[in-house]
Amino acid sequence: MLTIDGAMEEGGGQILRSALALSLCLGRAFRIVNIRAARLRPGLRPQHLAAVRAAAELGQAWVEGAAIGARELVFTPRAVRPGRYRFHIGTAGSAVLVLQALLPALLTARGPSELVLEGGTHNPLAPSFDFLERVFLPLIARMGPGVQAVLERPGFYPAGDGVIRVRIRPVAWLAPLHLEHRGELLDMHACAVVAHLDDHIAHRELRVIGEALGLAPERLAQQRWEEAKGPGNVVTVTLRSQHITELCAGVGERGRRAEVVAGAVVRAVRRYLRSAVPVGEHLADQLVVPLALARGSTYVTLRPSRHTTTNIAVLGRFQDILVRTERLGADRYRITLG
Repeated sequence: MLTIDGAMEEGGGQILRSALALSLCLGRAFRIVNIRAARLRPGLRPQHLAAVRAAAELGQAWVEGAAIGARELVFTPRAVRPGRYRFHIGTAGSAVLVLQALLPALLTARGPSELVLEGGTHNPLAPSFDFLERVFLPLIARMGPGVQAVLERPGFYPAGDGVIRVRIRPVAWLAPLHLEHRGELLDMHACAVVAHLDDHIAHRELRVIGEALGLAPERLAQQRWEEAKGPGNVVTVTLRSQHITELCAGVGERGRRAEVVAGAVVRAVRRYLRSAVPVGEHLADQLVVPLALARGSTYVTLRPSRHTTTNIAVLGRFQDILVRTERLGADRYRITLG
């Protein structure tokens, strides 16, 4: 049986999620040891356990070791069964990260599916729903499948209880993508959202972003999400270019000033604009699995993060596929898959 070392590369939950996704897609059983070995609380946490259980239901899998705190797991899938599913994480853990483990296999399944995921939708260390909807899924659509995501209720840490509904219309095979140029920047705008918090938080974030990036008042928007079950804050800058859209986001946390949250977003935007690459840092790691399944895809991105190199390492354990990383400049790299 294929064995995956959960201590390799970034040593976190990304290894498990990518292994689950590839296992479902390729029908390969695996054993993972040293789960989340590099984290302060190693082993399976509720969010990771939710991903395992959801993947097991989707793939009619036999699983051994699925328990909170477990550092070793065996996952043996059978056939992926499309249909309607509802998965509840049980905490404010990221629903978008759980989706990462499930979506690739459903893109080429034998029929359509609908997933309802309950948990966090805007988490500090995970892609937000906005990123999923505006950046990631439009690229998946260019590969052939139809995927629609709807935010039915936002969920912030620690209350969670957000709801995302995802509908998938699969295709027989995935078309490769070639993301070499982003083209002309067509639009850039910012939005700050608060839920059960003072409006001045959003005002301060937008002031920092507007002044730093030279955005006119009409490019700055503010929203309130009273439907959220608990307090929260997220600020985003969306950059729509000729060939791709990027989104830089910051999630407010207790004790972290609004100016600090907004400043981090500004730095991410400036780095992206300065590099002239089409694919941002976080999108780069999320594209590895679907583009590897399509074969023959290429994209130009920033210096690969540990999450990107981790996904490439996990991919190499499951498939005999050539992945080439070429340095094009100080912060420009081309990644070719297959």
